[in-house]
Amino acid sequence: MLGKMLQVKGSRERGYVLPIEEAEIRREIMTYGPVVASMQAYGDLDYYTGGIYKHTAGRPRGAHAVKIIGWGTENGTDYWIVANTWNTNWGEDNGFFRILRGINHCNIEDFVVAGHIKV
Repeated sequence: MLGKMLQVKGSRERGYVLPIEEAEIRREIMTYGPVVASMQAYGDLDYYTGGIYKHTAGRPRGAHAVKIIGWGTENGTDYWIVANTWNTNWGEDNGFFRILRGINHCNIEDFVVAGHIKV
């Protein structure tokens, strides 16, 4: 964990912003589980139905919060596995999608937050 620590006063919870490094994001997911990310959503994301998402058309629609739950590689293309919040009928598998990994596609690696609860 190399990110900036955030503490909520009076809380036993802590969170932190991860560095903009793919390896750190993967390490966090592997060690502690899913992370939350902000990404730039474009119009073509509305029509995504499967495959590795690569923005090709549409205007920016603003920032969108998603949960990165894992990663993989298909035919030499690295991707993140992401849970969207729109609904379970959207995407390739009950609201999930894959997006290019390691190139900060749609700024998905710009602002990634993780959190732990002290027990």
